Amino acid sequence: MNWHGFWAIYTSEMTRFFRTFVQSFISPILSTSLYFVVFGTAIGSRIQEVEGVSYGAFIVPGLIMLSVMTQAISNASFGIYFPRFIGTIYEVLSAPVSFLEIVLGYVGAAATKALFIGLVILGTATFFVDVTIQAPVAMLAFMILTCTSFALFGFIIGIWAQNFEQLQLIPLLVVTPLVFLGGAFYSISMLPPVWQTISFFNPVVYLISGFRWAFFGAGDVPVLVSLLAIGGFTVVCLGVIWWIFKSGYRIKP
Repeated sequence: MNWHGFWAIYTSEMTRFFRTFVQSFISPILSTSLYFVVFGTAIGSRIQEVEGVSYGAFIVPGLIMLSVMTQAISNASFGIYFPRFIGTIYEVLSAPVSFLEIVLGYVGAAATKALFIGLVILGTATFFVDVTIQAPVAMLAFMILTCTSFALFGFIIGIWAQNFEQLQLIPLLVVTPLVFLGGAFYSISMLPPVWQTISFFNPVVYLISGFRWAFFGAGDVPVLVSLLAIGGFTVVCLGVIWWIFKSGYRIKP
């Protein structure tokens, strides 16, 4: 394991993040505040409680998951796409580092950034509602797993994309709608039976449910199923990345 190579890639990516630290710090605070104003006030005035939890507190896990997923994908996809765009990826590939160290560097930095954003949103939420976390270790574990798995997914998108439009295609047209339809701001049990069945085909439901379980001790699906879902998604992403480096798909001329 070439720790120097891994650390060079990781610190390079993190340096890019700290150059826009104020923007990275202020943006999630403002967006979280707007969500609480719109959803917490407008909808919360009509829905007092969901499964015994105040609506304002109920949407906190969904808000965190929405931001964590999108940030992890965005940071990882741009992190690997930009070296491909300007051609510096060939310098990385020719350096004495393995594909594992390259992936750890880019994905690790993207996951770290997303984790930071998630913690900032959690801290911001405490100014609006009383947030209780029944299983803090499980909450942190779910957040780290989500950051890592979606950073891996973002890495794949960054390799696949051939222009900046494609880079934003899947996050905007696939991931964000799945999060909104995955119970981020409501419980699946509130839907008619037919739509409940359809919702269970949405993989994001299992991630949000497991994360919400860590807060309130209850979710739309059993927590073990949520763990299996996120574990399976991570394994699939790792398999795709292994194939990319083995075949040289869009990273070698």
